[in-house]
Amino acid sequence: MIDAELIDQSNKARAAGLGRDVQNLAERLGRSAATSAEALVEALMAFSVAAPSWAVGTGGTRFGRFPIGGEPRTSEEKIDDVAALNALTRSNESISLHVPWDLPDDPAGLKEYGEHRGIRFDAMNSNTFQDNPSTTRDGAITYKFGSLANSEKAVRDAAVEHNKAVIDLGVALGSTALTVWLPDGINHPGQADHRTQFERVAAGLQAIHDHLPDDWSMYTEHKPYEPAFYATVNFDWGSSLLLAQAAGAKASCLVDLGHHLPNANIEQIVSRLAMVGRLGGFHFNDSKYGDDDLTTGSIDPFQLFLIFCELIRAGDGVLPQLAYMIDQSHNIKDPLEDLIQSTEAVGIAYAQALLVDRDALLAAQEGNDAALAQETLQAAFRTDVRPLLAEARRRSGGAVAPLDAYRESGYRAAKIAQRGMQSVATGL
Repeated sequence: MIDAELIDQSNKARAAGLGRDVQNLAERLGRSAATSAEALVEALMAFSVAAPSWAVGTGGTRFGRFPIGGEPRTSEEKIDDVAALNALTRSNESISLHVPWDLPDDPAGLKEYGEHRGIRFDAMNSNTFQDNPSTTRDGAITYKFGSLANSEKAVRDAAVEHNKAVIDLGVALGSTALTVWLPDGINHPGQADHRTQFERVAAGLQAIHDHLPDDWSMYTEHKPYEPAFYATVNFDWGSSLLLAQAAGAKASCLVDLGHHLPNANIEQIVSRLAMVGRLGGFHFNDSKYGDDDLTTGSIDPFQLFLIFCELIRAGDGVLPQLAYMIDQSHNIKDPLEDLIQSTEAVGIAYAQALLVDRDALLAAQEGNDAALAQETLQAAFRTDVRPLLAEARRRSGGAVAPLDAYRESGYRAAKIAQRGMQSVATGL
């Protein structure tokens, strides 16, 4: 693990510079109760974004996968990696499991292991996009032609039962939410009926929803294509909203930033879902073409900022309590380094959105002053808030410069020595 002494040594070397940067920024921001440097630091200290179990391993494409080495082989080792990440950032306090890629023999023991590492369990994720031992029954059941939308009732029932089992596992682990991403759709025109598929999925989600404990939530996650390419059942936010409404009161919509066609106005989608009370959470990443799962904020940081502006708007000036998670595929980067960079990007966008003068923005909007409205947003977006994130980490016991501290720790080399070069963290 990455111990506090190493972080403390790393921070001492940067203490003087950080102090000057924070003081200078504090003087520029002034002493408004809502947007002072102190208020922003406190807000950042309270924010956490989950890391998924699959993101601590090397990703890949359909053309190949190039392991970095030292990837976690078990759920316990995945927790170890998230704990190391959180030791540096103090903003990744939970892990989101993926079943059956994460299927512990001893859920109570795994929960205790997470508690020992200071990591809790975020939303559970069910997998019905590939055959797996918990549902295939030696080949008698297959998801080749879909899960909840499958033409065979036995397959649909198996998919429902799998999701119920994931909920039960989550209860044992202390989770309180289920994310349902469905691969169902049509690869060839005429292969299946659009309406029939949708109605079957809606019925299946309702059955899953009825199994939820009272304090649980369920998230429907849309995606325009892949693995189905001609037509995906839950292909956009409108379909996701219809499915959530059909499922029940505990269901809402999850927005994965990469699950949209190019040039989609994601911040507007956020506004619509929040307006009707069905915005459930986010999977943060970035993309150029589709579901690229690139480092959050690496392609369009302004869009990420605008999304957080809509979130602050939905929360009447504060960030609403939704499910926030980083969902990425680290094809050539060290996964932990990429997660560090993404956590930083999310924090930057959050702090910048808090800086927006909402009264001035509203006045400009109501006055049809497009130039002043843009200037109001840009004044916040162009503010370098990184010193405040560093200060929030320092006060919480994390690293001022987490990427540098991670490299100084030698963590990856140690894990390669322990786990080897060919370990795999996902089921793909």
